Amino acid sequence: MAAKGAKAQAIGPSRGGQTTKIHALTDVLGRPGVLVLTPGNASDVTTAPAVLAEAPGRIRRLAADKGYDADWLRADLRKNGITPVIPGKRSRKRKIRHDRPRYREQWRIETTFNRLKDFHRIATHYDKLARNYASTLALAAIIAFWC
Repeated sequence: MAAKGAKAQAIGPSRGGQTTKIHALTDVLGRPGVLVLTPGNASDVTTAPAVLAEAPGRIRRLAADKGYDADWLRADLRKNGITPVIPGKRSRKRKIRHDRPRYREQWRIETTFNRLKDFHRIATHYDKLARNYASTLALAAIIAFWC
């Protein structure tokens, strides 16, 4: 039996109301290789293993924002041979050093989202069902990055 409800449709409360969050894994050129939908209230760091499991190839470095700052995630990344380029949260007792020049390349991910949101249907989230929204998102990514 299929799961029903808001959680199955990747809809959850956020600051702006009921929303869906898009998690992306991009290559060095900013082209999305993995796009995962979660409810708007889903934590970035808890979603990271599911997103990384979908990776199409080998990952050498993971540049992410402070939302992905967790000791267990860093340890898991290092165990898998991935260098984390994640700045520490301000509230950390022990400061985290990260590769600033490599972290500056993280703008590519933001550019990826901006480019996807150029498609009105992605930005406004017209689709009610998660599978329809994910399909629209995949089509927009193909058109924006590979056509």
